Amino acid sequence: MRVFNGLDEVAAAEGADLGTTDWIEINQDRIDKFAEATGDYQWIHVDPERAEKGPFGGTIAHGLLTLSLLPVLQQQLYRVDGIKMAVNYGLDRVRFATPVPADSKVRANVRITRVERLDSALHAHFQTTIEVDGASKPACIVESITRYVA
Repeated sequence: MRVFNGLDEVAAAEGADLGTTDWIEINQDRIDKFAEATGDYQWIHVDPERAEKGPFGGTIAHGLLTLSLLPVLQQQLYRVDGIKMAVNYGLDRVRFATPVPADSKVRANVRITRVERLDSALHAHFQTTIEVDGASKPACIVESITRYVA
């Protein structure tokens, strides 16, 4: 895990590759709980029998479930100390390139692509590529922004 001590160290890391996370299992129970939390019960996510005959050969995770893993994945790779707070500022671009089948594993590669200085804060732009074990394309490529306040 990389530890940044304050905004200057984050700014100095612009362009840095922060590494690759551990694998996280995406099982049907996690998919079902996400469906319950969001109200998205589309059959390709929650009906294994019907989904087996569908386009993916089984159920798949919601794209937004994959996206919601950003915090747990990024927190494996870095933290910023010596600040008042960090908040999710938003997303610039999100693409879901391949589905995440139930009972598969995902991991992420994270890079700091850009840093913007503000008065007493900083915006760090991260590119995170979420991979599916055994898949030739990533599940998700996302550009996210975190605001760090000193």
